[in-house]
Amino acid sequence: MAIAKNVKISRRGLLLGSVAASGGLAVGLRADGQFAHAQKAIGASGDELGVWVVVRPNEQVVIRIARSEMGQGTLTGLAQLVAEELECDWKNVTTEQITPGQSLARKRAWGEMGTGGSRGIRVSQEYVRQGGAVARTMLLQAAANQWNVPADELTVDKGIITHGKSKRTITYGKVAAAAAKLPVPDPKSMKLKDPKDWKIAGKPLRRLDTGDKLDGRKVYAIDVKLPGMLNAAIKACPVFGGKLTAYDDAKIKDMPGVRHVVRVDATTVAVVADTWWQAKRALDALPFTWDEGAAAKASSATIAETLKEGLTAEGDNGANRNGDVAAALKDAAKTIEAVYATPFLAHACMEPMNCVAKVTADRAEVWVPTQNGEASLAAAAEASGLPLEKCEVYKHDLGGGFGRRGGTQDYVRQAVLIAKQIPGVPIKMIWSREEDMTHDFYRPISQCRMAAGLDDKGSLVALEMRISGQSINAYANPSVIKDGKDLRQLQGLTAEPSDAYIGYTVPNLSITYAMRNSHVPVGPWRGVNTNQNAVYLECFIDEVAKAAGKDPLEFRRALMGKHPKHLGVLNAVAEKAGWGKPLPSGVHRGIAQFKGYGSYSAAVAEVSVSDRGKVKVHRLVFALDSGHVVNPAQVEAQVEGSVAYGLSAALYGESTVKDGRIVEQNFDTYELLRIAEMPPVETVLVPSGGFWGGVGEPTICVVAPAVMNAIAAATGKPIRSLPLKNMKLRA
Repeated sequence: MAIAKNVKISRRGLLLGSVAASGGLAVGLRADGQFAHAQKAIGASGDELGVWVVVRPNEQVVIRIARSEMGQGTLTGLAQLVAEELECDWKNVTTEQITPGQSLARKRAWGEMGTGGSRGIRVSQEYVRQGGAVARTMLLQAAANQWNVPADELTVDKGIITHGKSKRTITYGKVAAAAAKLPVPDPKSMKLKDPKDWKIAGKPLRRLDTGDKLDGRKVYAIDVKLPGMLNAAIKACPVFGGKLTAYDDAKIKDMPGVRHVVRVDATTVAVVADTWWQAKRALDALPFTWDEGAAAKASSATIAETLKEGLTAEGDNGANRNGDVAAALKDAAKTIEAVYATPFLAHACMEPMNCVAKVTADRAEVWVPTQNGEASLAAAAEASGLPLEKCEVYKHDLGGGFGRRGGTQDYVRQAVLIAKQIPGVPIKMIWSREEDMTHDFYRPISQCRMAAGLDDKGSLVALEMRISGQSINAYANPSVIKDGKDLRQLQGLTAEPSDAYIGYTVPNLSITYAMRNSHVPVGPWRGVNTNQNAVYLECFIDEVAKAAGKDPLEFRRALMGKHPKHLGVLNAVAEKAGWGKPLPSGVHRGIAQFKGYGSYSAAVAEVSVSDRGKVKVHRLVFALDSGHVVNPAQVEAQVEGSVAYGLSAALYGESTVKDGRIVEQNFDTYELLRIAEMPPVETVLVPSGGFWGGVGEPTICVVAPAVMNAIAAATGKPIRSLPLKNMKLRA
């Protein structure tokens, strides 16, 4: 496989590019340039065929994976794409993870490693398929050379090469060594298969990473054990922006197992002990003095007031505008107004933040669950003070990511800073659940003021949306904010064709954003801003449809004539769910559609509300158009996972602020969906081809609005804020 020349990388460049990419922006090394010059790398193994494929003499096919695996199935999907072009036997396929250090040493041969924004497959699909085609071409050429025949006379199926004229056959394993000595063809010269001809890709094959999870062989980063390893527990100032003034380590130095008490940075202290529990117990007993600063006065109420002010403030950060909304609203036969709100949300990964670090005078190594190995490498280099080439990151499968372990590498930095003070000793740093829940980078909080105008026939003639909320880029990537505008917060509501844009045509439209940041840090959260924005748009559209006296499905259809793919998933989900057909007594339907991460999604929820206000979701049906589908079973599993995550947020999710700090510190107060509450989920895949959309995040944004609209149908009252646990619902 070709490798880019003259690639100059800095710690800052890796970190900043990774921060942006982890949130769904295609920032970083461009796919069309990263393999521009074909050359064999020095030190490549004898049976390496380009950088993506290794074929062993025993017929084993090793496919390299640069993206992170966190349960979403990217590892298997990428392997299917490579194997499809390679024409190998899937039974012989295994995978190996590429480290950021290996990639950097070979001039970033495997491209950027960020795994976020549902980009794992859709951004890298072309060049990994090219990698499989390159390896196949080299293997066929080696066989042709051995038989002294033209390569175009050869065919291959499941790793067996056949020369039709002479009836000779040979396996990949027998020619791999010779193939590895050949020049690597230009990947761009490879003709890739039409998806309609796929035999491995496009099929619901079993995942490659399941077995060792079931039998306990899987070693997550939190399980890593190294010789001589010590364990660290940390505590940071509970108020964001506060500082650690003092601590009295004399009080705990004689506690069992305690080895060190170290200051990590201006806000954080760590206790290092023989076991993590010893470190945690000592940390709990350590006297602290904090300077909590002015933010200690902040609360959910003060933050809400700031957001409320943004709804009517001067200034117009418009992103989607046409016609004259003010005039159309004034002349409308009927107007509808509403204000919606969504809260901060924690990621609540099952595996809390953790990292193992070992630092010496000339080497820094970390073992870490990361969504972006390059960002982890940059953080390790920055914290250790060593050059990138003297650092390495060993990626482990993640026990949950959801955006938390992407560009934000605070946990890696902390582990390295601790290990740097105890040279040569591996340090495993694990955050307690409380630390994890109260020092997150939360999903942004926001409010939305809505107004709509209907004509005398009940048609929508004007729609106004004004969102006031926090900006992720203000924390993660401020350089992209121009004139106080951050269009990322209007994800899914812009007009221009993109990964996420509105699916309705309204003659008079105004969608604007007021940036109102608090002291609480925010970051990508599975689906990011499509989740809030879909709630605002899709729930309000239901309100407007009711005011017009029209069926919510038909009302939407009338607005979607210029948006056939949005309409396609809406129709598909309505048909699958049986929209309009009778339901059991007390059960009501709600519908929603949205586009995010390059894919079109729609959902129908069937919900009942008891006379005590208890919500029960009986059924959820989804339709998804991601253009192409690499593994249908994985896609369906991802949709089901989005329901578990999205329903947890809709029913219970809320991180509130009191005295400047997060109140919900564990799962007793930050509730998650119970197994008994998980409804049956049905998924209709309607891939229309011609594009590559994401899968992990698109459907989560229609979970909440579909359920909220069903509740509104059941109770006769719209739901305008989340979580539902705070609402007084009565059927």
